[in-house]
Amino acid sequence: MTKTNLKRLDEGKLYYSISEVCTMTGLEQHVLRYWESEFPQLRPKKNRSGNRAYRTKEIKIIRYIKYLLYEEMYTIPGAKKKMADANMADMEGQQVLLRVSPTPEHKAIEPEASNKLREELIRLRSDLEFMLKVVHGAGGGSP
Repeated sequence: MTKTNLKRLDEGKLYYSISEVCTMTGLEQHVLRYWESEFPQLRPKKNRSGNRAYRTKEIKIIRYIKYLLYEEMYTIPGAKKKMADANMADMEGQQVLLRVSPTPEHKAIEPEASNKLREELIRLRSDLEFMLKVVHGAGGGSP
């Protein structure tokens, strides 16, 4: 999400079109429409011509769902359960993570490199969890 889009969202525009929301979130329109069918919390109003009109609340929900699915690696059913238990304060807390602007050295990464990086982080997490078990006396053997 670009700085301009965040500023625009913060300025208080009341409604956003699906294409504007896609630009802000980096998602495709079909993804948003699918999520509407899966997450009851995501129900944008429709204007007189039948087009979706997203409010700030829906955009925050979309960003939280995206965080759960893409960053926390939840499945759709897992994210649905998490969303059922979540409140707007939980979603607001995640917005802080999304508002950090990248520094120049954090340029966009190619999808293949991103996947390799994600796999490496998952492996490191597994190793760290194993080390915690060992330290607490619950583990044995190798990872």
